[in-house]
Amino acid sequence: MPDDSTGYRGPTRREYVKYGSAVVGGALLAGCAGRSSPGDGANGSNDSGDGNTTAGGSESSYSVTMAPMGEVSFEEVPETWVANNGSWADMGIALGQEPPKGLWRPNRYHTHIYDEIPGVSVDKTTIDELWGQSLSKELFYELDADVHVFDPVFVLSRSKWKQADLDEVDENIGPVFGNSIYSQAFQWHDHQYYSLYEAFEKLAQVFGQEQRYREFERLHDEFIGRIRERLPSESDRPSVAILLVTSDQPEEFYPYPINQGTSYKQWRDLGARSALTEAGIEDFYRSGSTIDYEAVAEADPDVLLMWDGRGRFERMSREEFQSTLVSFMQDHDVASQLTAVNNDDVYRGAGIYQGPIINLAWTERGAWQLYPDEFDRDEQLFDRQRVADIINGDS
Repeated sequence: MPDDSTGYRGPTRREYVKYGSAVVGGALLAGCAGRSSPGDGANGSNDSGDGNTTAGGSESSYSVTMAPMGEVSFEEVPETWVANNGSWADMGIALGQEPPKGLWRPNRYHTHIYDEIPGVSVDKTTIDELWGQSLSKELFYELDADVHVFDPVFVLSRSKWKQADLDEVDENIGPVFGNSIYSQAFQWHDHQYYSLYEAFEKLAQVFGQEQRYREFERLHDEFIGRIRERLPSESDRPSVAILLVTSDQPEEFYPYPINQGTSYKQWRDLGARSALTEAGIEDFYRSGSTIDYEAVAEADPDVLLMWDGRGRFERMSREEFQSTLVSFMQDHDVASQLTAVNNDDVYRGAGIYQGPIINLAWTERGAWQLYPDEFDRDEQLFDRQRVADIINGDS
């Protein structure tokens, strides 16, 4: 916590890790007392996946290595946490953790996906919004989380925070550990990216939940394998365009060509072609520019996948989506000429943030959307009960 009136600031987290309990003279470091040691071989890892236990501090201390932070030390397994977005929040739920105490924007965390998973639910109204008009350091002190799962370079590039602010949070509250993985079009991101399951494995090492990770990895690989066996030949797979809009009656679009970021994992796994890439349309994250209907018509994708910035489309039923945005496009002079609109192939395109649970649901829905002749909407492509069993430690 900040310095008190006596001038004694107390030991920092880094001092505790380096020198052990002797430095505190029996005092407790805020947020670090009463935790259990990592379970199931939770020694952390380097980027090749090997164990990497760090000496010093208490006997239960360990470290996990991840770009851009490098080796991050933990005295004991974190119990409370905050995260930047729903990708990491969903990973935590998959690992059997309590929801994060805070997220940049809780309204973009798609917790409705859990409605179909037996015994799993998250009330996101209990999750604090970390990034309102600005990023509040005071709120970080108030939440007093054991670990902060966000990319520090993102914070430095998008906020008024300086390195000293990050150091203060890291040393006085809890370590920073994260990476922006949802897109690979960022110009500020010059450190290593991770796939969804690479990042998921790193977080599993932080929470000492490697067994749950391995169970999810097995479920995922079996699920994707079954789907790919049923995909049509590459020449029969559709081109898609992912567009973000801010209203139900859009005249401009934020373009998101499919790249290697985790936001697009289901479309890559389903073999979709990126119509925007083929048309030479640059990613909004890189260009900062919107496109109009004429540009969409030039790309003329087989399928339109629509995002919105607040997750409202995700909360709509298919019928509501059809009666709002799709109906508007069908009546629009230019939009009505698009192949996707003519063929009634305009769909909710899921969202930007997905972890392992949400990815299963969105991949299933994407299969129904892109390949209705191969995948019937009444067919469940993954076992909801098995997912619940892994989360609850019953698998």
